[in-house]
Amino acid sequence: MSETGSATVNQPTRPGSLAVWMQASRAWTLGMPFMCVSVGTFTALYTTGQFSPWKYLLAAVAAMALQAGANMVNDYYDFVSGTDSPDWQSPENFGPGLVIQRGFLKPEEVFRGGLFSFVIGIALGLVLVYLCGWPVLVLGLIGVFGSYFYTGAPLTLAYRGLGDFMVFALMGPGYVMGAYYVQALHFSWSAFVASIPIGLLCSGVLQANNLRDIDNDAAHGKRTMAVIIGRIAAVKELRLSNLFAYLVVLFGVLAGLFPWLALVVGITIPHAREEVRLVSEGPDAERHNRAMALSGQLQFEFGAVLVLAFLLAHLL
Repeated sequence: MSETGSATVNQPTRPGSLAVWMQASRAWTLGMPFMCVSVGTFTALYTTGQFSPWKYLLAAVAAMALQAGANMVNDYYDFVSGTDSPDWQSPENFGPGLVIQRGFLKPEEVFRGGLFSFVIGIALGLVLVYLCGWPVLVLGLIGVFGSYFYTGAPLTLAYRGLGDFMVFALMGPGYVMGAYYVQALHFSWSAFVASIPIGLLCSGVLQANNLRDIDNDAAHGKRTMAVIIGRIAAVKELRLSNLFAYLVVLFGVLAGLFPWLALVVGITIPHAREEVRLVSEGPDAERHNRAMALSGQLQFEFGAVLVLAFLLAHLL
């Protein structure tokens, strides 16, 4: 076979524009911010009886837009810094995405797409500021700052071991308590306690990703928490984070902050155990990709159980 024919066979087929941008934004990750906002919203319904579907929709779409922007800015900076190989078939590149490496989009297009998503998130956030007041502005600015500078220059927080903390803080207390405030116009201990397990499970998604990429990140100077503390300690951190998420819900129930129905989150424990098992079995990309998918599923299902518990407790 000629070199031209071989290149044609190996060249990935470009999907349609919508599919490409969904791939670039990592649309499969947008369920995380949606569930964070949902937990905060339905905590407010349970504790105060307040619920505005329009504010809920605005907050959810704004959070998902910021997540999409962060994903695209992250891919851009990982590519231009050399952390991600320019060869889409390189063993250094794991998992889905890779729209730059596959030639579907230019790096500058991905960066501009990220900025456009940030603009959408900011615009929707400003509507919520108008409706709900200055606390939403403060939380929104923190969210935009953290989402962009997660890998954006000059701070590149994820390259300095702060990625886990930023994801926990933004998606846990940030999104959950922000969504609560949008509905209730005040903060509460119930919302704060609810934000902790959600933040921990979101951080767990990142830890599963960083465990998958630990060797490549270390080789390119990206000092994630997994790189800093090592694979064994990072697996222990993930196990403890999952355990603490369930213990916090138990505390919330015993303290009278959550309904007893919240204990049904225990049905998700098998997924938490399987996630840890997969990342404990060594540096296998396929197993780690399954662990990442499972960690996202765990966060969504855990949050959905809490939402259902708050809703049923309110109705009953």
